[in-house]
Amino acid sequence: MPQSSLRQSPASFRERLEGAVHASRMVMVRQDSLRGFAVSAAAGVFLALIGAFGSDAAPVGVRLAYWVGLCLAGAVVGTAVSHLIGREGRADARPWLYGALTAVTITLPFTGVVWLVSELAFHGPPRPRTLPLYLGPVFIVTVAMTALNFMVQRRPVETHAAPTGASPPRFLERLPPKLRGAELYAVEAQDHYLRLHTSRGQDLILMRLSDAVAELEGIEGAQTHRSWWVAKTAVEDARRSDGRATLKLKGEIEAPVSRAYAKALREAGWF
Repeated sequence: MPQSSLRQSPASFRERLEGAVHASRMVMVRQDSLRGFAVSAAAGVFLALIGAFGSDAAPVGVRLAYWVGLCLAGAVVGTAVSHLIGREGRADARPWLYGALTAVTITLPFTGVVWLVSELAFHGPPRPRTLPLYLGPVFIVTVAMTALNFMVQRRPVETHAAPTGASPPRFLERLPPKLRGAELYAVEAQDHYLRLHTSRGQDLILMRLSDAVAELEGIEGAQTHRSWWVAKTAVEDARRSDGRATLKLKGEIEAPVSRAYAKALREAGWF
């Protein structure tokens, strides 16, 4: 076999791996979008049945068309805003900031849509003076929908194993000298520091967990909690107590699994 083919094969394998990871992520994005639309439709039905914000005077059929239509339209706008802001990595690192930014970004343009539809549906020709009156109700519903969708769609940030022959993950270069060459079991956030759990003991480094997870790409693992990243090969067992799961790792380490991540991790075969 020519040497040029040998040199190209690792890159080709890496490209295939990156393509598979990208395809997997795209499937998850599509699933999240569909789940978001289902949640929005259900919320629209609920708002119609209770006659929210004074819509109870209208017939049920009109209310259903009005609320379900607006909620689905809001889901479309919300999906676009999520891509515009760049959800990946931000929602888990700063959920409140991300949620507030998303809600405000949706509310400002969508208030005009709600005003126009509401005026035409219930009052006839649109009245410009009533536009500011819609800002508060639209913001309230948007905040509630953003929070609901975030809880439903939240999943752990995952890292993936590197192909054979690839460079070691960047994060391993940050290990203190006494831990160099050790197997990394887990990374635990403690205030502004990270506690490294390895086969050679523990130590602290100054770093944010979100930045560490980005540099851990190349090791198969996932966040199991907002303060924990765990290497999948380090998991030895799992136990449940009071409705919560805990992973038992090598070195007698126990890592918590938050309820927000439990379903996705269970489906991925972690426990």
